[in-house]
Amino acid sequence: MKLLYSAAIALVFCCGAASAEKPNILLIMADDLGIEGLGCYGSESYQTPNLDALAKGGMRFTHAYSQPLCTPTRVQIMTGKYNHRNWLYFGILRPEERTFGHLMQEAGYQTCIAGKWQLYSYDPPDFPNAERRRSSGMKVEDAGFDEWSLFHSWQTEDKGSRYGNPGFDRNGEIVGPIEGGYGPATSVEFLLDFMRREREEPFFAYFAMSLPHWPMVPTPDSEEWRDPSRRLEESTDYFPDMVAYMDKAVGQLVEGLDEAGLRENTLILFYSDNGTDTKITTRFRGEDIPGGKASPLQTGIRVPLIANWPGTVKAGSVRDDLIDASDFLPTLAGLGQTRIPSDWETDGMSFAKTLTEGQEFPRKEAFFWYDPRPGWDKDRFSRHIFALDHYYKLFSDGQLFDISGEGFREKRIPDGALSEEQKQARARLQSVIDARMSGTISDAARIEVDAYGDPVN
Repeated sequence: MKLLYSAAIALVFCCGAASAEKPNILLIMADDLGIEGLGCYGSESYQTPNLDALAKGGMRFTHAYSQPLCTPTRVQIMTGKYNHRNWLYFGILRPEERTFGHLMQEAGYQTCIAGKWQLYSYDPPDFPNAERRRSSGMKVEDAGFDEWSLFHSWQTEDKGSRYGNPGFDRNGEIVGPIEGGYGPATSVEFLLDFMRREREEPFFAYFAMSLPHWPMVPTPDSEEWRDPSRRLEESTDYFPDMVAYMDKAVGQLVEGLDEAGLRENTLILFYSDNGTDTKITTRFRGEDIPGGKASPLQTGIRVPLIANWPGTVKAGSVRDDLIDASDFLPTLAGLGQTRIPSDWETDGMSFAKTLTEGQEFPRKEAFFWYDPRPGWDKDRFSRHIFALDHYYKLFSDGQLFDISGEGFREKRIPDGALSEEQKQARARLQSVIDARMSGTISDAARIEVDAYGDPVN
């Protein structure tokens, strides 16, 4: 049986959840999906009934943000730190970091991760200066997870397929390629098996999905899948099928929790690592929205966040709190009734009581330090440092944008045309940038480099 904690003991934890019993937690992170990809946010291009149902029965956030690209978000969500404090290379997590896996283990949780790793040895061997970065980063066995089944946890050239005929590092054993298998389906089966087996103690399961990331290929529900020779055929025409299968995978997890009698004490969080692929245009609230992945535009960082916990998270609630990736680790600490060690020096804030009690989240501004270099295929990117609130976005070069509303509004405000309100907003956001950049900065973030790791200018 799960350990029960009295209300008096629960009060010891400053960020604790309302429930005295620690909940199971299933964190699902989609790969390349902006808010325009879900029906509950206004998408007109895709069918997402399972995620829409989670939103209807739980809490939907309208102002959740990620970093513009996958590794920056993955490093931030797992460590609770803004990237300028612990960035190293693309596809790399510093091996000395402490993650939310370690945190939840120390809180008494059984921990599991499935899907995508991409935090160890990213560069292929023929990439210039790759020898500086090869065989570096954090191995999953050191990241705080009791069990794992992961794509892309080895050298980049050995990563295999994430979709048809997939391969995985499963608890240290290389499995696959699985002929006729489909990566996301295999991950769902692994997670369900873990959650059923660990039902007597609280569990933390992290599903770092591969969907709907490129390559855009058929799913088992696509007609083309029936022909084995077409299962790795690439076309943007398959993107709607991939979104549909992503939603189906979520539905299978929810159904599995229901069947195991675990649903009532399981919090499900659904999030995304960045905006939709730039090759995709989505019909959203009557407009055509091009994907903004990898860019600091709103289409690159405005992502879904849905929370569902029957009987605890208020059904049908919609929140405009500013949440970013750094906030998940302290939130997990609150829900797990544990403290973050002070020497972890995290940046995020807990939204645990926003979920459980509807309290206002204290964040008024969010900060972004984004530079995915060095790394293979990252030569087209550059550094962007900015801060935003509900209405404005300010870049470190002084450019100010109007971003008000729940969509993707982003209108440049000329310097000579600022109203008094806009001048105040600019000063406030500049103070956020200044405060963040005056703190701890990693050596790798101090010197701007190109994709090969050589200093710029």
